[in-house]
Amino acid sequence: MSNPAVPPRSLAEALRARDDASLAALLRARPDLITPVPTDLTQLATRAGTRASVVRALERLDRFALQTAEALAVAADPAPYEELLALLTGDGGDPAVSSALPRALATLREQALVWGDDDRLRLVRTARELLAPSPQHPSPTGLGPTVQEATAGMSPGRIQDIVTATGLGSTHDSVSAVASLTALFGDRKRMSALLDGLPEESREVLTRLVWGPPYGQVTADPAAHLRRLLDLGLLVPTAPGTVVLPREVALHLRGGRAHRAVEPLPTAVEPAATHRPQVVDATAAGQAYTALATVEELLKDWDEGGPAVLRAGGLSVRDLKRTAVALDVAEPVAAFWVELAYAAGLLASDGEADERYAATPAHDEWLEQPVAQRWARLAEAWLTATRVSGLVGGRDAKERTLSTLGPGLDRSAAPEVRHRVLTLLAGLPEGASPSKESVLARLRWERPLRGPQREDDLRSRLAEWTLAEAELLGLTGRGALSGHGRALLGATAQKTPDQVPEGPGDKLPVHHRPTVAEPLSPAEQATASAAAARLLAPLLPEPLDHVLLQADLTAVAPGPLQRSLAEVLDVLADVESKGGATVYRFTPGSVRRALDAGQSASDLHAFLAAHARTPVPQPLTYLIDDVARRHGHLRVGAASAYVRCDDDALLNEILADKRAAGLRLRRLAPTVLAAQADPASLLDGLRAMGFAPAAESAEGDVLITRAHAHRTPPRTAPEPVPDGPPIPDATLLSAAIRAIRAGDLASTTPRRQTDRPPPATGEFPRTNSAETLATMQAAVLTGEALWIGYVNAEGAASQRLIAPVRVEGGFVTAYDHTADEVRTYPLHRVTGVSELADEA
Repeated sequence: MSNPAVPPRSLAEALRARDDASLAALLRARPDLITPVPTDLTQLATRAGTRASVVRALERLDRFALQTAEALAVAADPAPYEELLALLTGDGGDPAVSSALPRALATLREQALVWGDDDRLRLVRTARELLAPSPQHPSPTGLGPTVQEATAGMSPGRIQDIVTATGLGSTHDSVSAVASLTALFGDRKRMSALLDGLPEESREVLTRLVWGPPYGQVTADPAAHLRRLLDLGLLVPTAPGTVVLPREVALHLRGGRAHRAVEPLPTAVEPAATHRPQVVDATAAGQAYTALATVEELLKDWDEGGPAVLRAGGLSVRDLKRTAVALDVAEPVAAFWVELAYAAGLLASDGEADERYAATPAHDEWLEQPVAQRWARLAEAWLTATRVSGLVGGRDAKERTLSTLGPGLDRSAAPEVRHRVLTLLAGLPEGASPSKESVLARLRWERPLRGPQREDDLRSRLAEWTLAEAELLGLTGRGALSGHGRALLGATAQKTPDQVPEGPGDKLPVHHRPTVAEPLSPAEQATASAAAARLLAPLLPEPLDHVLLQADLTAVAPGPLQRSLAEVLDVLADVESKGGATVYRFTPGSVRRALDAGQSASDLHAFLAAHARTPVPQPLTYLIDDVARRHGHLRVGAASAYVRCDDDALLNEILADKRAAGLRLRRLAPTVLAAQADPASLLDGLRAMGFAPAAESAEGDVLITRAHAHRTPPRTAPEPVPDGPPIPDATLLSAAIRAIRAGDLASTTPRRQTDRPPPATGEFPRTNSAETLATMQAAVLTGEALWIGYVNAEGAASQRLIAPVRVEGGFVTAYDHTADEVRTYPLHRVTGVSELADEA
């Protein structure tokens, strides 16, 4: 541990001065630093300064923290706290910025993007390179290079001319001349006097450049007002025909501010409308039931084998349109339901040679669950899925169309955005629904876009889709988060503002403090889902065990039906209309379908009598008896195909019918006709002619066809694509910090001086086998600790601080301070050993 009284000279020293809680916060905020676990704090600091890691950290800063980093990038290096504050508040000051700056600075320090005391703040070099102004990468602040940077390639004579034109005394060298210009441009009073002497046209040029971009074009013979600016060094040529406004001049014209608009406080999510919580919950519950009915109808439609899988994967546009028509929804909504069922593991491809989509065995288990639990499974799958149905119809990087269930729909940011949007809704009063614009504005503040603002950025689109999909799924009602939606989000999914520790000077109003969102663990999510199901269950309608039969051969279901009743009715009748009540129509074809499934006429009469609240109409009774009387009179089997019937007159009628010409029938016997068509085509052809044939097996029995015939092999739900390394849990953090501390102790502990030259920085000790063995045996007797280099079975080298306990059989057993446990190491894998200095 370094001396806290001595300012750190590097990021590694600053990390070394941190306690374990601070290191844990760093590794939790930047989990990429822990994969794999660094060997010591120097390696941790090096990894924290790599470009990929810094870019990732910057992209996860909120707007004000990012503006603070941008201000530090244009400040002196190192910069005192007062200079940073002045760049953010300007000459006039801003109490809100002054109050919020300690929190933003604490965030940057916690994430190892800034280090040093308040009088010597340093931005990590990689972050400065990314955020500082350059001709290739303009600064987000709109500022240009400093006077020193802009005049780096200028001749000494030209610099002296500028110094003389500004009224400064000439100097003996360019360095002092540039320093004089920098002091002049940074002096408010002298700079104001200099600008007051300019013509109006010159001041207008500066006004156009002041907020960026700071570069402009001039001709070889510039106008007088431009020449005046060049003579005074207020514009500096950087290339032929190109000039730049120096940073010091721009800051004076801006009143000392680095940004045109500083946003220290998050945008508030304002309610657009307020409804009674009971209305919200009832509306959401109704939509939740509709969501379940839609998914069940989708899977029922694909029950005996759904659409074919495209060669490149996914669903064709034609099949998506057919699905949308079957579900009576728009195509984007149909894509959402299909992707939701896939994310929940309820449908998948069957893997056959003629690959098709179908329900999975998990679908049958899902149907056996209570209604509320089925909804909770869908909602949980949606909340954690990385596949985004809203992208369907768009194009990927190779200009290929993205299809439903196809590749290219995963977006790792989707779960985080969904979770954050619902968290923002949960932060409103119960029954309040926000405006979409305020939600999008808040998300942009929390994760500002790098570069120019675009309305079609992915996070904004994900947020818009989240609001729409949450309403479809029944998590929200009338735009407000429901009670079961709050439960699904989980009470531990967020820390309330009162639980967020305040930093020095942090006086933000409670409703303005950003919520700290954290993902739920699998166990916590299971508990939250169960709680949501318990809240939703009383709001769902009870399934009915009856229908209302009408004389026009229809049946009305005044509400949701019990599953066993609905399954039989779906076979016996065709759905004519849906809504609050479902209307079924009985037709000869639907009754024949029930008979084909193994029902008899008496079974159907008994079923209707048991489940009808009204008397069975006479036309329906006649319809069932008439179809049953003719059903199976003709038998179709497999020869190529044949028709047999005990009534040879009926077979004569078929042969004489011109519509049978396509079946190419011929008589084999008085009661048997043979056909060159296959049995299925023969069945369809005879039914189209008005007959009611039945298929029979090779044994001559009636072949019963039942629904629910096709299932895929067991399939697991698709795994979400992670958004970078997972956040480490407390156990992993504790072990990693212990290993880093021990490795750092091993690398920084003084070694005992020997005749052998010490290893170079970063190298491990090197000794021969005999010396290694002798040193180990001596350490066992004296109880001293040793510093060793070790190469494991995978070839990875590391340094360790050990206290040998026993040496025998080619192995050393020692207490490993790095791992904080007793371990045994093969001596042949020890590269070398070094004794520690006595003062260590």
